[in-house]
Amino acid sequence: MREARRGLAETLSHIDSLLGDGRSREDVLDVGRLSLDSGVPREVVEALLEGGEPPAEDITDRIVRRFGHLRETRLRPDGSRHSYEEIAAAFGASRASLSNLLNSRRRTAGRGAEQRPGRSGGPLASTQAGIETFYFGQPNGWLSAEPETALDDALQPVLRGLEEQAADPMARLRHAHGLRRLAARAPQLAEEEIQLVTDWIDTILERRRAQDARGAQGAQGAEGAQGAQGQGVRRPGGPRAQDQGAPTPGADAPPRDVR
Repeated sequence: MREARRGLAETLSHIDSLLGDGRSREDVLDVGRLSLDSGVPREVVEALLEGGEPPAEDITDRIVRRFGHLRETRLRPDGSRHSYEEIAAAFGASRASLSNLLNSRRRTAGRGAEQRPGRSGGPLASTQAGIETFYFGQPNGWLSAEPETALDDALQPVLRGLEEQAADPMARLRHAHGLRRLAARAPQLAEEEIQLVTDWIDTILERRRAQDARGAQGAQGAEGAQGAQGQGVRRPGGPRAQDQGAPTPGADAPPRDVR
């Protein structure tokens, strides 16, 4: 569990480091899509992205729930769900094997307590693998993976896309700077020319940000100076009045005729 949390945290940290240019996670992460791909409920995805923990869940409940998620979201071309017979036949099993999975809370003889099979061993493991393979090659262990691991796996395409954008100057023009029209004409340019244009835009934007920061600091300094100056003003005639530009007594009087 700890390794799964650490892996997810590292992936999110890597994504954050590649955003830049004022973008946030909300600009690149689609919670609905992540839930669809991972089989993790939307509210749990949101909690994990914020550093929270998923609610406790029995592993068999998780397997059954994700199997139902696959049937509801990976449909036939006509929009209908795949039947249990169709799924089971694809990996040489019977419909009964799927029924056993879906109704896997079996009563232990003589106790009346529920017995829930583990994530591996016996027919259940092969049934899981068959279901995962049937549904467009879901990775082995997808049905039973911890929520952190499942979400981490779903984030990998996003991470790869950001890495490709960071390495591709045309992608930086299109995504980071939003210059889609210029990027559309970029095939007429050599790769080093595209890189030159992108670096030039980066330099201009960085210079503008620095100017804005200096302007904001200057405005704050001016406000502070005015406040300090306002605190030092006294009534006319006091020693501060002369500092504020008040005329010296007699300075505006006409000169006397001195003989």
